[in-house]
Amino acid sequence: MHADQKSNPLLAAAALAVFVFLQAPLLIIAAAAFSDTTFLAFPPRGFTWDWFANIFEVSAFRRTFWLSLQLAFLATTISLMLGIPAAYAMRKYGVRLPGFLSTVFVLPILVPEIVFGFSMLQWLAADLRWPVFPTLLIAHSLIILPYSVRVVSASLATFDFAAQEAAVSLGCPPARAFFAVVLPNIRAGILAAFILAFITSLNNVPVSLFLIGPGVSTLPIQMLTYVENFFDPTVAALSVLLMLFTVVVMIVVERTLGIGYFVR
Repeated sequence: MHADQKSNPLLAAAALAVFVFLQAPLLIIAAAAFSDTTFLAFPPRGFTWDWFANIFEVSAFRRTFWLSLQLAFLATTISLMLGIPAAYAMRKYGVRLPGFLSTVFVLPILVPEIVFGFSMLQWLAADLRWPVFPTLLIAHSLIILPYSVRVVSASLATFDFAAQEAAVSLGCPPARAFFAVVLPNIRAGILAAFILAFITSLNNVPVSLFLIGPGVSTLPIQMLTYVENFFDPTVAALSVLLMLFTVVVMIVVERTLGIGYFVR
């Protein structure tokens, strides 16, 4: 480490201040989840696990959590089925493809999600009259498609396409060479893309808010609905469980793949 790269007290203090600012709301919600009052209170005025038990007594939470898992899994699968070939084509044939293609695949995250959700509502639900779940599925697939393309593309950046060409030159059909040579070598990137896209879909609110319908809702939307009618710490307790779930997933990803897949 060079002398000018040693820790700077001012930079360290600024970094600490930003870290505290980002984490403070989560810590407040986590503390409020254990309050024994019937309303959200911070600092907590007692200690109880009752609000965590209450989560499992609300049938709407169980139903929407299961639907959110199905929606996130299917949307992530669809986004990978579209994103892997797109990333492969852009990496292997990038010179011959139009330059704007890479921009097209990130448009869903550049457009405000409220605008995107409203456009899906107008097009799929109002004009085409599609059922609620397929509409949600298509919208979520498009929203998380950029994550699949970017992460898989980053994984392909380190792949040597000469290995695939060697397999083809030895008589392996191109399609078989893709599945036997390319996919196994980028499986870590595919898994990282799956986890990132899955969590993004599971937590989405702005798009889902426009597209839910009778009998079909997601867990984040159900949490908003619950808060509108009840102000007890149940939603805070549920938020703690979701945060723990996300932390566990991120630890697994970091230990198995490395967080570098997300920042390339």
